[in-house]
Amino acid sequence: MTDFARNVRTGGPGWGWSLAYGIVSVLIGLLAFAAPFPATLAATMIVGFFFLVGGIASLIAAFRGRNGRGYAALFGLLSVIAGGYMLLMPVGGALSLTLLMIVWLAARGIMELIVGARFRRLRVPMLLLGALNVVLAILLYTTVPWSALTLPGYILGASFLFGGIVAIIGALSDRREHAA
Repeated sequence: MTDFARNVRTGGPGWGWSLAYGIVSVLIGLLAFAAPFPATLAATMIVGFFFLVGGIASLIAAFRGRNGRGYAALFGLLSVIAGGYMLLMPVGGALSLTLLMIVWLAARGIMELIVGARFRRLRVPMLLLGALNVVLAILLYTTVPWSALTLPGYILGASFLFGGIVAIIGALSDRREHAA
């Protein structure tokens, strides 16, 4: 048996699959950085799906919850509209994703600032989150149209790249722990 085969067998269960996932994820991340526009199309559909699902969950919370119903309903409706558009019009969504993100971030940030000012519990985190979302909206607005064509692809690339690196580190750590 080779040293490599012997070392593979001494690792913890599943570390090899985690390592493979990490390597594939890093490669996808690098491809997204190399071709940001096609990655933007993919990111548009992924973000659209998450907006849609998050919006539906928020609408359900608005109708079943007791606190923050108006916020949850407005946030849910805005998310469903943005997500549905991105899924139905991915090419147009790729060009308008940044504009939709600006509107979404600004509206959410303003709502969080208003709600945060009224809350006693979670006031500071809600105000900080609202301020962050408003600042992000302003930063995105100042970089349009360049960011509209590449930003989602770069975000997707960064997510895959860093997620892959973390998976590789975790897999190698698992291997070392179980080999000792």
